[in-house]
Amino acid sequence: MLGASKRLSLDENLSERIREANVAVHQFEAKYYELIHPEVYNRYEQKRLRSTLKMVDKLVADDHVRAKKVLDVGAGTGNLTGKLLQMGYEVTAIDISAEMCKILEKKYKNYLESKKLVVVNSPIEDVSFDRGEFDLVACYSVLHHLPDYVGAVKRFSGFLKKGGVMYLEHESSPFYWKSEASSVARVVKAVYFHSNPLLNTLYFQIAGINVPSLDYELSDYWHKKEHHLDHGKIECVFEKENFDFFKRTDYHLKYRTWILNPIFYVYRCTCKPEMSFWVTKK
Repeated sequence: MLGASKRLSLDENLSERIREANVAVHQFEAKYYELIHPEVYNRYEQKRLRSTLKMVDKLVADDHVRAKKVLDVGAGTGNLTGKLLQMGYEVTAIDISAEMCKILEKKYKNYLESKKLVVVNSPIEDVSFDRGEFDLVACYSVLHHLPDYVGAVKRFSGFLKKGGVMYLEHESSPFYWKSEASSVARVVKAVYFHSNPLLNTLYFQIAGINVPSLDYELSDYWHKKEHHLDHGKIECVFEKENFDFFKRTDYHLKYRTWILNPIFYVYRCTCKPEMSFWVTKK
């Protein structure tokens, strides 16, 4: 019994350290965020994201009486928030970083004043909403930051009304850490992923931009080969929560750099997709 208590204590300690690391990292990178994440803010990914959101929106039931409500988890500086507001949603945006929330509030001040946007600075574990409060729960590039991402997905399902939709986007696919079947594909994958940071460094040097070096060891806890995000566990949540529909889509992320890596086209033809998103309906 004592051993079990000790293990629980260690787990709680690690969870708190992960949350603290995320606060520290995003406090520092908030003002640089859109600059140092070309994998998110390049034009191709933004176009793909808008198209995917339109597809997700078609699944959300519309009662024609009130605006649809969405919970944007890990909203950051508003990558999803702005698009969802433009689509007519009432948005509750939650993020653990006070600095990110301030930027978000400044960018969408008019929506705050008109009560179309509510910004909550908190870890997702510390907030509670009415059961069935939201038509949509959206979460972009966030699960790998959460100490208990499986528990978080289960909590999200409770926030959804019957007929509501959950959209979990921009996470590593099951193939990300797996070795490719052929030796050629393994070489291509290694060259592609090692050359991307070099291209970004070259871009920043040419542009004269001094990008700070940050330690993502704990903040991106589930983005590691030894303990990577498990899509099978996520799927189990949807099964246990009796979702009517759930589907994972795997895709190749075209831009990981501000300068398109020409190796991408060979990589896409020879290697399995490295990214995934889930769309579900209750």
